[in-house]
Amino acid sequence: MTENNDQAKVKRSIRVTGMTCATCARMVERSLKKVEGVSFAAVNLATETVFVVVDDENLPQSRLEEAIVKAGYGFSYDAPEELESRRYREARRNLTASWAVTAPLMALMVFHMMGRHIPGYTWMELVGGLIVFAGAGLATFKGAWIALSHRHANMDVLVVFGAVAAWATALLHLAGLPLASFGALGPMILALHITGRFIESHLRDRATKEIRGLLDLQAREARVINDDGSELLVPIEAVKEGLRVLVRPGERFPADGRIDDGRTSVDESMITGESLPVTRDRGELVTGGSLNLTGAVTVEVTRVGEDSFLAQMIALIQEAQGAKIPIQAFADRVTNVFVPVIVTLAFVAGLTWFARSQALAPLLDWADCFLPWVTSVRDPLSLGLFAFITTVVIACPCALGLATPMALIAATARASRHGLVIRNAEAIQTSRDVAVVVMDKTGTITEGRPQVVAHDLSDEDLAAAAAVESRSSHPLARAICDAVADHPQASDVTEEVGQGVSGTVGGRRYFVGRPDDGEIYRSHLDRGRTVVEVRKDGERAGFIAIEDPLRDDAFEAVRRLKELGIRPVMATGDNEHTARAVASRAAIGEVHAAVRPEGKLDLIRSLQAQGVKVLMVGDGMNDAAALKGADVGIAIGSGTDLAIDSADIVIVRGGISSVAEAVAISRKTFSIIGQNLFWAFAYNVIAVPLAMAALLHPIIAETAMAFSSISVILNSQRINRG
Repeated sequence: MTENNDQAKVKRSIRVTGMTCATCARMVERSLKKVEGVSFAAVNLATETVFVVVDDENLPQSRLEEAIVKAGYGFSYDAPEELESRRYREARRNLTASWAVTAPLMALMVFHMMGRHIPGYTWMELVGGLIVFAGAGLATFKGAWIALSHRHANMDVLVVFGAVAAWATALLHLAGLPLASFGALGPMILALHITGRFIESHLRDRATKEIRGLLDLQAREARVINDDGSELLVPIEAVKEGLRVLVRPGERFPADGRIDDGRTSVDESMITGESLPVTRDRGELVTGGSLNLTGAVTVEVTRVGEDSFLAQMIALIQEAQGAKIPIQAFADRVTNVFVPVIVTLAFVAGLTWFARSQALAPLLDWADCFLPWVTSVRDPLSLGLFAFITTVVIACPCALGLATPMALIAATARASRHGLVIRNAEAIQTSRDVAVVVMDKTGTITEGRPQVVAHDLSDEDLAAAAAVESRSSHPLARAICDAVADHPQASDVTEEVGQGVSGTVGGRRYFVGRPDDGEIYRSHLDRGRTVVEVRKDGERAGFIAIEDPLRDDAFEAVRRLKELGIRPVMATGDNEHTARAVASRAAIGEVHAAVRPEGKLDLIRSLQAQGVKVLMVGDGMNDAAALKGADVGIAIGSGTDLAIDSADIVIVRGGISSVAEAVAISRKTFSIIGQNLFWAFAYNVIAVPLAMAALLHPIIAETAMAFSSISVILNSQRINRG
């Protein structure tokens, strides 16, 4: 797990326009890394997003934008779903325009290949190619020019080389050179390339549906209550913290806030995953985007904009989708040299066939028995151009470049659907190798809503204990406070992590915390209760027994982890008896009790020293050190608190069963990535030699190239089916 100790570093994401392959992404990264103050830059080709870490939050955004433009590309701050939708519409227009010209040319080409003379056919090839080049194919030519003018090559360069070379044969044929005309292949190559881009754009557009679904939950307007009691309907952008808004039945809460007046039922399925409504009364919190069902309520706004729950969730999902994971570095290294190598091989193939067409005639005779339509051209110049065009067209670095990021997009989409927000994309890769899961007890295996079930204190001492515990954020402290209707104020309060809290109430010194001798409370401990001892001026005053119900999914979660071959371990600060009683109900065999927060970190390190990957699950409060130290840290959030910086993954809805889901997603994701990379490599290893041997027609080559990229995207979508 990567730990960032430099709090000054700031993360920024920018949508980059104009990229077509991994080579483009590399040029953007290289340009951004040259900007002073940028410590990290990574481009995700699938989301067309660059993720930048800057050392100074005051670094102007314009400096980053200038670096992107300097590399030859553009940028956009439109919402991803709007950008993808616009690109999809543009791709559809280009598709229609390109085939409107190319389809008739293809039909005429069939007649021409059958030996039927068509007057002016070569001129039709020439003009048809110009129309497609200057119209639907203009973006491809622009992409190739940007790459070449910045001294690198991308996928557009390969397509343009092949298309122009094919189209130029018509021009040379009209000029009187003795070679066959492949002029119609030029617009066909571009049309097939545009078709692939259209399908890819359509699938990208679908891939953003999770984000669009979240955005649909955002209210567009809010009904603000003025000081004089009047109501004013304003755009959501005008809502600020501290304002009071009226939310009627059937409306969504426009922002995070606290109910100031009224009582209602709320549909919080977007947070909890539960379809059953929950009752929210005065003083309770509500989340922007949740649905008000029954009563009209007045809400005081507490969080808006980027600070709101919904905005944080969207930002985290987008950040995870735009990040890179270590395995992608391998594919990137290959694609960085791919285009120059292919162009070199294409020239070698073309020159070889041109120079030695007679010597290679036996190969043509052999191929003619199986593929007569491929080897129908025999003159040296035509053969050389044929091999060059096919080799350039068949190559496909896009499939390699998309193999990992498209799978990552599908994985984060599936994770968000199951209530998992991935803060660190590397966790998707690391989770697949996890062998041990260390789980906290309170708030993780249990519900985290403990209640006082027994005590032997006087009312005065119980109220004093609540006064002392009111300064603590521990779940057990909240349970004690909830058991007392009213309590006095405590002073000189000190807390010793893992031991208890001390404070002065009414001139007496109270301690509330771990008992010195737990054996006297065995009857409670054996029932899975936690016992807190209260001491007054150093003398035992009594005890408080607290019970925290087991999560409904705890037993099932442990069972699923065991099925995945993962060893569940409980580590808790609670006593041995209580810990083992809870662990027994959850079917956990290995228990480490009375462990202080630093002891959990020591436990994780000792497990890692055995050579295994360790995943830690906690509530994000007392488990911060352990979450950071584990190979993967998963925090169970409160549903509205996503600011758990210690965790790689946050469970925002559902319970501990989501841990097994995270591991399952990771394993399936890397199985799909492996398949994507294998077939992308296999395709090129098989196809390029066949193209160099002039055994493939350029049309087949371009179709295969487009299909290879589309197959990677379609295969990645399988991750989302779960």
